[in-house]
Amino acid sequence: MKEKKKPKRIKHKLLDKYKLVILNENTFEERLSLKLTRLNVFVLASLSAIFLIGVTYAIIAFTPLREYIPGYSSTALKKKATELNYKTDSLQQVIAMNDRYFASIKQVLKGDLSAADFNKDSIVEAVKLEASEVDFNPIAEDSLLREKVDKEDKYNLFESATSSTNFVLFPPVNGTISEPYNLKEKHYAVDIVVAKNTPIKATADGIVIFAEWTANTGHVILIEHSYGLISVYKHNAALTKSQGDLVKAGEVIATAGNTGELSTGPHLHFELWNDGYPINPTNFIDFK
Repeated sequence: MKEKKKPKRIKHKLLDKYKLVILNENTFEERLSLKLTRLNVFVLASLSAIFLIGVTYAIIAFTPLREYIPGYSSTALKKKATELNYKTDSLQQVIAMNDRYFASIKQVLKGDLSAADFNKDSIVEAVKLEASEVDFNPIAEDSLLREKVDKEDKYNLFESATSSTNFVLFPPVNGTISEPYNLKEKHYAVDIVVAKNTPIKATADGIVIFAEWTANTGHVILIEHSYGLISVYKHNAALTKSQGDLVKAGEVIATAGNTGELSTGPHLHFELWNDGYPINPTNFIDFK
């Protein structure tokens, strides 16, 4: 009978209710009271312990605070270790390649290389076979492109001045072209209408080879540039450069005017010559 009462006693001990009271020491006034059982206290303590363990694990696993816990390395240290690992692996590959390179050099110096025998006839026959399978006849697009390039090279008198360097021509003035370049009428220039005393600028770097007055074209200045190119500026009101002067591209060399018997108004008569042949300036300069 006594053995059967033991489970009941344990059950009663776990479920017996207790009252936790908090009193004011001076007035004995009841401030807080809680009804508890030993089972409730055990469950509450277990849940609290599980919660604390979970919070501690989260702090260690997902926050930088784990770096302050002994036994855990910092993130910077891990990153540095990873970089060093990659560098070590790369250095090992470089060392292996150098070792193979030095080994091959040693074989060459010692003469340990073994000669390989090739059948020359079979190689020649293979090349002939491959060549026979290739169609060397140009296609229509290739023929048209070749013809276009040949025409450009044939009629482009300015090719020698532009093929070997970035040779840029600057407009001597900006204005309206009153009379264009016309090879049939032997007008080897363009006439640009500008206001009187407009600054005339050198179209490229060069040296002044002529700067004088002529009865038909007034004040005239000629500049010799690189690659056999000569620029001519006529009907100027005045010249600011003399024969033998070095000029830079865009430098003022004269002022526009209406001088000479052949002039009908303020304008610039501008010519370009390449190796003794006239060139249409509008092909290379935008005067607008």
